[in-house]
Amino acid sequence: MPVAKGSTIDPGRTRAAILDAATPVLYERGLDGIGVAELCTRLGVSKETLYRHFGTKDGLVRAVLEARSERVTRSLAAAVAAAGPDPADQLTAVFDTFQQTYDEPRFRGCAMLNAAAQHHVEPVRAITARHLDRYLDTLVGIAERAGAADPGLLGRQLLMLVEGATVVATHHGPTGAGDHALRAALVLLAAAS
Repeated sequence: MPVAKGSTIDPGRTRAAILDAATPVLYERGLDGIGVAELCTRLGVSKETLYRHFGTKDGLVRAVLEARSERVTRSLAAAVAAAGPDPADQLTAVFDTFQQTYDEPRFRGCAMLNAAAQHHVEPVRAITARHLDRYLDTLVGIAERAGAADPGLLGRQLLMLVEGATVVATHHGPTGAGDHALRAALVLLAAAS
């Protein structure tokens, strides 16, 4: 990410550019599957630049995961809101959103759960837990709007279907994973109301 002669350096823009470039590399290779030297080469930045903006590779990993979590949960919330007031339609939007992710050619599973499994340290686990809590909040909200007797329980069951569908799509291919989980989720939603 060389700076053209005569231009000024914008630290915020540089940091954002590194995050954008590092996200697909770390997702593809895994958090521990690429060293700092190779990562810097792939990103087109010096180690000094990486360390200046993130402190360490772990700092970059945390920033990538936090940004990804924010982006994914914001997208999911937008899909639920766009589905209208019916909880069944909202739940359908959740699983449709995940199915679109599963169908992407470079899909390699849930980046957050992959990170927690690959890089089993407390800061990464904490980011993953917050990410799953955001999913859970969305699903509990749908359960509440559906009038579920125990929205917290239904939300956790729905979360298990979301993450189970993601694992199935990762290891057995994306075809139908979201749709099969959606059918089970709609049965649970109807039975809990």
